[in-house]
Amino acid sequence: MSSGLFAFYSLGVYLAVRSLTTLRCSLFTVSNSLLTMNLLIIGATGGTGKELVRQALELGHSVTAFARRPQRLRIEHPRLRAIKGDVLENKTVAVAMQGQEAVLCALGHRRWVLPSRILSRGTANIIQAMKQYGVRRLICETSLGVGDSVGRLGLYYTLFVIPFVVFFYFRDKGRQERMIRESDLEWTIVRPARLTNGRKRNDHEHGMDVGHYIVTRSIARADVASFMLSQLDNTTYLRKTPALANRWPWDRSRT
Repeated sequence: MSSGLFAFYSLGVYLAVRSLTTLRCSLFTVSNSLLTMNLLIIGATGGTGKELVRQALELGHSVTAFARRPQRLRIEHPRLRAIKGDVLENKTVAVAMQGQEAVLCALGHRRWVLPSRILSRGTANIIQAMKQYGVRRLICETSLGVGDSVGRLGLYYTLFVIPFVVFFYFRDKGRQERMIRESDLEWTIVRPARLTNGRKRNDHEHGMDVGHYIVTRSIARADVASFMLSQLDNTTYLRKTPALANRWPWDRSRT
């Protein structure tokens, strides 16, 4: 092969490889963009809610943060829209629902000692608005110790905290879960162990039998938010109620 022909051949190979590389990068960018969604986050100024907003933006999603006092969010981003509203007012929930593709609910309150239906009534409005605008995916945070996970938050919570401190709160969480389960939405109910404000560790376990009847386990809100976001395009726990907790110290070397 002459030197001129070899040079021409080498140039052709180089251009072909460069074109394939550019095409591959373009396809990667497009595939990533297809995974981003318009998300409505309910309870956006709570501990888990703030983490949901922050991490969703980092993943490239467009976020609508719904809260009674959105100024408490203290996050600014071009893909973030904060809406002031009350989950107990179905009109404000409906306004926020327009144009959304999925809902992440981290609804909570501090009226623990008195009977309340804030969680269940608010969730009823969320479900109604989702049906009205054709939004199918709902991922909702409740707690271990609710529904068929009763007892798995450890003796201290089972025998003291739940019956004497947050009895009405947990009772309403039960109503909230039943409303979701009885809907025809594509839901996942996430039941975390005792919540902490620790950093995201990505060192937790999830499943239908996570928890302990004696020891109270815990998990960071940041890890709960990360797991909830990971369920947006994952059907493993579709219409299921996975629990979350940090791994036992002796299990942390396992993958």
